Amino acid sequence: MACFVERPRTTCALGGAIAVINALPGVTLVNHTAIGCGGNLSGVISGGGGNMGDGIFAGSHMPSSAVGEREIVFGGANRLTEEIENALDVIDAELFVVATGCMTEMIGDDVEAAVRAVENPRKPVINISTPSFKGDAYYGYEIILDAIFNKFVPKSEEKDSKLVNIFGIVPGFDPFFRGDLTEIKRLLNKLGLKVNTFFTADQTFEGNVLSASKAALNILLSPVWGTTIVKNFEEVHGTPYFQTLLPIGAIQTTKFLRDLAEHIDIDSDLLEKVIQEETDEYYADFIRATDTITNRQWYFYSATITNSNYAIPVGKYLYEELGWHQNDTIVTDILKPVKKRALTKAFEANDFGSTLTLDTDTQRISRELIKRRPRNQGQRYWDNNTPFFLLGSSLDRTTAAEVGGTALPISFPLSSRLITTRAYAGYKGGLQLVEDIFSTLLA
Repeated sequence: MACFVERPRTTCALGGAIAVINALPGVTLVNHTAIGCGGNLSGVISGGGGNMGDGIFAGSHMPSSAVGEREIVFGGANRLTEEIENALDVIDAELFVVATGCMTEMIGDDVEAAVRAVENPRKPVINISTPSFKGDAYYGYEIILDAIFNKFVPKSEEKDSKLVNIFGIVPGFDPFFRGDLTEIKRLLNKLGLKVNTFFTADQTFEGNVLSASKAALNILLSPVWGTTIVKNFEEVHGTPYFQTLLPIGAIQTTKFLRDLAEHIDIDSDLLEKVIQEETDEYYADFIRATDTITNRQWYFYSATITNSNYAIPVGKYLYEELGWHQNDTIVTDILKPVKKRALTKAFEANDFGSTLTLDTDTQRISRELIKRRPRNQGQRYWDNNTPFFLLGSSLDRTTAAEVGGTALPISFPLSSRLITTRAYAGYKGGLQLVEDIFSTLLA
């Protein structure tokens, strides 16, 4: 039976496209939608993505056809052509991407014809279809990068044996995406690899986006998102891929680096040297926090409410490195059956004693968590699974408070924190997660 999603934790596909283009260097989005779509979505992404802000030509500055009643009746293709021409005149970008919304898809505008009408060899224009009835923001991430890398980026017979591309981390909807990518890049650079992250401050359109086809390996840091990109990439450009989880903390990151060495040539002595250096530094810092943790007896029942990219890595970190009892792992993505199966398979392969629940409705999630932590009804003995710590979104703080627990918002929508370069991935990210968890308790 159909139902509505109360307080959703994602947007439509167009929102995912906007978030990607906001973070991708040298690319501008031309928004072919009804009036208000682009601006409203940009506000949601900016605020919910850790107050990440807008790019130069995003948000209220985003080129938009802003179709209204006239275009809905008579068609908006001419209005789109006019908007593309204006954007090409005033914006200095390497690539323009036209993204459609629900209304323009329903009235049947011939977007491809509008794009062909303004063909410009110096300023290429491509189009993608991103109405909400095709998928959510994560689908938007997949479809826009698939279009750019597998339909626009030129093929290259030359391969760089030390170059890798990173996919799977979704700008904005993974609020720590810049910091996580920076930490992964730092580690791979120490191993002698060159890294295209596409979304960090050091990336350029010509140097990283256009060079992606020269990579020897694609690294997919997600159990479900980006599989379309890397599979099509392998078919188009001949680049194999390595699919794994985003590593958080010393245990997971050490395993990630050793697994990676099975897919690309890394000097084994250098690999072990880097791992030893990083783990020594990690535990030298980690041990400084143990007095505070043990003296206060801070051991918790925990739960996570995150997207699929963070669910398993965060849960494993709480279980393996903090020794917490991880009760509930709640994933809020809107997943189709094939992706549900992929996530379930990854969850079963990384068992940490938790129960996996897939749900998108905030009120229903809250009711279930509260039900599993019953209040004392006069019993002499009862297990209410406390003390309780919840890692979720900014929507979930009241749920934790209702059962006397503590919450740290880490997942979209993350409107209660300002995130710039903070990371939870890797060795350094694991230490930052420890800081945030116990600083929340100390406060």
